[in-house]
Amino acid sequence: MENIKTMNAIIESVSINDDDRGLLTAYLHLKHEDGNQGFGGYSLYLPKTYTHHQLMSCAGHFIWRCMEIAGVDSWEKLPGKTIRVKAEYSKIHEIGNIINNDWFNPALDFKEQK
Repeated sequence: MENIKTMNAIIESVSINDDDRGLLTAYLHLKHEDGNQGFGGYSLYLPKTYTHHQLMSCAGHFIWRCMEIAGVDSWEKLPGKTIRVKAEYSKIHEIGNIINNDWFNPALDFKEQK
């Protein structure tokens, strides 16, 4: 994690879908000074076809925190918003509010839930 760089980013688009794997995922498609990158891809919900299906999921937390970081009250309002990112070449680790010191790191938040 030595190569992590903090940069401003623009949310260009958003998506919530099955990610071609049959599980619910959400993405923010971002543009920052080093190029374009996606933030998300976490398994937010496993359908009943998965042996370790659970009714409880982290989907609400992920979606809520992304909206909260960008300062919007609707997922559809995310495109065009400016946020901050902590990223390296292969991955965005955290997103943050452009003004406030409020950061969202799904790996840390979801780890705390277990």
